[in-house]
Parts: sequence; C-alpha cells; structure tokens
Amino acid sequence: MANDTVAVLHPGEMGAAVGARLRDKGLRVLWAGDDRSAATRARAQEAGLEDAGTLANALAQSTVALAICPPHAALDLAREVARAGYRGAYIDANAVAPDTSRQAARIVESAGATFTDGGIIGPPPGGGVRTRLYLSGGDARRLATLLSSGPLAAIALDGPVGAASALKVCYAAWNKNSSLLVACIRALAAHEGVEAALLEEWRGSQPDAIERVERFRRNARKAWRWVGEMEESAATFAAAGLPDGFSQAGAETCRRLESFKDASPAPPLEELLGALEGGAR
Repeated sequence: MANDTVAVLHPGEMGAAVGARLRDKGLRVLWAGDDRSAATRARAQEAGLEDAGTLANALAQSTVALAICPPHAALDLAREVARAGYRGAYIDANAVAPDTSRQAARIVESAGATFTDGGIIGPPPGGGVRTRLYLSGGDARRLATLLSSGPLAAIALDGPVGAASALKVCYAAWNKNSSLLVACIRALAAHEGVEAALLEEWRGSQPDAIERVERFRRNARKAWRWVGEMEESAATFAAAGLPDGFSQAGAETCRRLESFKDASPAPPLEELLGALEGGAR
C-alpha cells in the first residue's frame, strides 16, 4: 500500500480536494496537466498534486487511476485510458448511471485494467467537511482501505459494479432535484404574484423549503455540471421501469443556469429565478 501511486483524472474542484486528502495520507498523487486550463492547473498546484504531463505518463507511473470528471466525459476518459494500455486499478467515481459504469468497465477491462465502480457523496473533503466515496465490485475492499484519509471516507459496498453508481443516483435524485424543484416553485410563485404569501406559508409549515432555495442559489455556479448527472439519473430511472421525468426536468432546470457557470459570488436569487423562467419575468 505504501508503494501505491494514484493518478487523479482530472482534478476539478472535487478531484483536487480528494487528491489533497490522499497526499495527506502519504500517497504519491499524479495528474496529467497537458492541455488543461489555467484554473485546473491552479487547483492541482494548490492541492500539491504532481504533474506527470501526459495522461500516458501519469498512468504509466500509477497503480490506481481515479476518474473524477463531468458525467458526459466518463466514457471518453475510459477509452483514453484503455488506449494507453493501462493495466492497473481503475476507479470510475463519476456521477453516472449504473449502465454507464458497466460500459466503462468493459472498456478498461478490455485493455487489462481492473475496474471498480465509485460514487462520491458530499462536498469536496477538507476543512471539517466529511465526504464519502462508495466503492463496489472489482477491488472495492482493498481500495477502500487505501483511499480512506481523514475527512475522505472510502466505503466498500456489498454489491457488483453499478451498485456505487446506483447509490449516488438515488442520493442525488433527492438532494439535487429537491433544491431545483423548490427553486422552480419559487419562480412560479413570483410569476403569479404570490411569492410573499408562499414564503410566509413556508416559514410556518415548510421552513426547509426556504433553506433549499438558498442552497440552490449557492450552488447555481455548479449547475452546468449537473446537466449530465441529471440525464444519467433519468436513464437510471427509465432502465428500472420508473418515471424519469423528475430528473429530466432537473436537467432542463440546470441547462437554463449554464450562463452562471463558476459565478462568484453567488448571483442574486432574482437573476437565477429569471433565468429559470427563460426571461419571461
């Protein structure tokens, strides 16, 4: 375990924080900096990750490859890893449908790698924030021991490839969709002129709804990343023979917020609600 090297592919906000926690444990953590943005480079440098240059170089030096990327890129990344001839342990920790995870498994295993399904629940670990990395199938138990580090708790599930992704979908279907739905309801109330009355009613009977709207405002900068996640969620519901409209609506809600990508500070709520209405306000 002391000789393990982890390649984090590719360190966005979550990946960089996870990489930093693995470094805290004493692991060597690499990333592939070629053709990456200045923002990604800054995050990786702040996290203390070692730049191996190309993806092929990072993989050649690593025993574990940890994929944390936007859902729409998950299969393309798996194909890149397979083309590089990687034969180590590959963890797909992306927010994808179980069927997508199983497809990624077939891709990387065809090149000789072992595949473990992953699902991350919680914000980036650090600063007193605890994050769970669920793992299933493949080498889940060994990797859970390897990757657990302080506020990053890696948890092995008793289940095959797809189980960790399914748990992530189930969690996000409520956690994200509930905030998106309540924000759309607030926009509807404003459109119909009953916003003040609704807020007064919520304060007395549903105070959590008001907090969920505020959570929506704080997280609007991330909505562009949630489009693919909500689409993967919809596919998961449909594959189980369940209605998929909840997550389809969530994807469309996030799509209307793409112009607020990485906005800092968080935009005023009025602007966000206006974007949800498609400019009808």
